[in-house]
Amino acid sequence: MRRLLSSFIKVWSSAAKHGIIIAVLDFLLLALAIYLGYAFRFSMAFPTIYITDCKRAGLIFPSLMLVLFALRGQYRILWTQASSDDYIIFAKLYISGFIAFLLLNFVWRFSLFPRSSLAVTFFSGILFSGGLRVSWRVLHTPSDKSEVKLKTLIVGAGEAGALLARDLMRNGGNLSVTAFVDDDKQKTGKRVSGLDVIGDTLHLAEIVKAEKFKVVLIAIPSALGEKIRAIYEQLAPLGVQVRLLPSLRELADGHVSVTRLRDIKLEDLLGRDPVKIDLDENSNYIKNKRVLITGAGGSIGSEIVRQVLRNKPSEIFVLGHGEQSIYLLLESLSELNLNIKVTPIIADVADSTAINNIFAKYKPELIFHAAAHKHVPLMEFSPREALRVNGIGTRTLARAAGKFKAERMVLISTDKAVNPSSVMGATKRVAEKVIEREQKNFPETLYMAVRFGNVLGSRGSVIPKFEKQIAAGGPVTVTAKGMKRYFMLIPEAVSLVIQAGAMGCGGDLFVLDMGEQVVITEMAELLIRLYGYEPYKDIAITFTGIRPGEKLEEELFYDPNKVHPTKHHKIFSSSFKSALDDDNLNFNELLEQAVSEPDNALNLLHKLVPEFKKIN
Repeated sequence: MRRLLSSFIKVWSSAAKHGIIIAVLDFLLLALAIYLGYAFRFSMAFPTIYITDCKRAGLIFPSLMLVLFALRGQYRILWTQASSDDYIIFAKLYISGFIAFLLLNFVWRFSLFPRSSLAVTFFSGILFSGGLRVSWRVLHTPSDKSEVKLKTLIVGAGEAGALLARDLMRNGGNLSVTAFVDDDKQKTGKRVSGLDVIGDTLHLAEIVKAEKFKVVLIAIPSALGEKIRAIYEQLAPLGVQVRLLPSLRELADGHVSVTRLRDIKLEDLLGRDPVKIDLDENSNYIKNKRVLITGAGGSIGSEIVRQVLRNKPSEIFVLGHGEQSIYLLLESLSELNLNIKVTPIIADVADSTAINNIFAKYKPELIFHAAAHKHVPLMEFSPREALRVNGIGTRTLARAAGKFKAERMVLISTDKAVNPSSVMGATKRVAEKVIEREQKNFPETLYMAVRFGNVLGSRGSVIPKFEKQIAAGGPVTVTAKGMKRYFMLIPEAVSLVIQAGAMGCGGDLFVLDMGEQVVITEMAELLIRLYGYEPYKDIAITFTGIRPGEKLEEELFYDPNKVHPTKHHKIFSSSFKSALDDDNLNFNELLEQAVSEPDNALNLLHKLVPEFKKIN
């Protein structure tokens, strides 16, 4: 019989028919509840006077309930996947509908409804209608026992963990969630969403081994990278599957479900405090403005585009030298259904004719300058090209911004510009000097630079290289055992750049708080473990030696004593180190000469940046 009912439900459980069937059955069952109320009172032998009243009540009560249920979306719910909240809402609606029926009968007296029958009608109605919904789910649940269930533990018994547990119970697939652990020891022994909290995260490894869990789900969206890393390092040697509910930033809509779970990424383990941005201040200087973004097809530039778009500019111009990167950017933006005009521009930032034509035609009011040559080892072989793009390109753009009276220009700089040891770093230092000089020439335009370190996932980042090496079976190559670098997430870095752009008053050099430097060897070890291997055992790590232009550690400031806090705790104001007074040479003539004399470019770069010291 159960199999027959289950087959019937499967045939009729399409989205269109599902609600209609529930509504028809609701009407019949609620009419039956009315009949039972009268039958209970009169022991099945109705006095003639009550037969008509029973018929009226048997039509009005179900009709009233159906209207109320339909208005509150009860027939749009897929009851085969309903949550406990859906059943609670149903119960509240039923009670409200029953009270409305009684009030309606009191006012119009359409039926002589015996008071002794009220309880029978009320409870039989909610039992029938509610039971219909529960049985719809039960009968629709597959009875196939062949699928192997994986015993699952949730780390985090807070609101997110509770919501995830409920969703897993409905739609968990092969995941069988059985318990929680939580940081709060006072929760141990308590029950959350029907599951026991069996311990705390300090003893996570022991719990997983003792209870033989196969899957661990981390449901702590507010946890920082340090916490996620501590949990992961306990679990990595155990060989269990570890999945993560994303951060609060990624769960912007607040919706928690099984579909939001994902594998742990390296940035989860290295992530830091979420960045809080003053959206009102950002929108004030970007809203309804024409914004030009250079290097828009790159990893930093494309994220600037996306974040600027959220602040509702009137128009945005995406400039790149490579057409493919701009094409891919436009393709990704087309999926966002934006109402803001995005104009693609293919041009070389060092081409003064092209740049001046662009400014004359489009008159951008804000400029974010992310276009640059940034690969340290490659630029060691091409100092002239690095100077042309990073130096001349920045100057060309800055002069056009001043000439056409743009409001602001923000240069994206790098920690490698501090006491540079590489051609790339020295040319970015030239770009910083250009910004300070052009601020003097065009005081009405506010120029500023924002300096930060490496970003995870950017083009040329070490992470994709490590991933390819792991996929190939190793070895993973690290330049030196003690190599350290600052790292940020791309969205974090860009949001701080946009915040800094709002704070600049002209001639500012902002430095982002990069946190602690990360040892590259430790990063490689973490990444190997994330792929399910053991470093040095399954995948070797070899050291190739420091490449030309590289330092063991980077710096963010020339003089830490000349660094000042700003109103944003992750942005500092630093000195430009007086680019105007550090030499007696003609800076612009020397820059032009370096580009026109390729063989002499490196020597002239040393004159342009006296602090440039090659260390290898």
